[in-house]
Amino acid sequence: TANTILMLEHAIYSVISPEGAASIIWRDSNKKEEAATNMKITAQDLLDLKIIDGIIPEPVGGAHRGPDAVIAATGDVIAKALADLAATNADFREQRREKYLAIGRNL
Repeated sequence: TANTILMLEHAIYSVISPEGAASIIWRDSNKKEEAATNMKITAQDLLDLKIIDGIIPEPVGGAHRGPDAVIAATGDVIAKALADLAATNADFREQRREKYLAIGRNL
């Protein structure tokens, strides 16, 4: 749908680094791996939590290993989302609002 939210396969999404979170929670930045696991910041974590709707695959080693393929895949996703948006009369702002309000309600 036009409200599709995607993320690159090896990307993370966080408002604080795992080191920073570990420093705050445990007062020990060496617990960064435990913090990262608990923060659920990977694309797969966010997909499982239904915060994003899909993952754009990357080559082994990351997007910089095959930028043309990743750019093409991202462009395809954007083109599909725009086509979906043009084909619907739905109130996408209301759909987006409902999606974000639902985040975390079913944990």
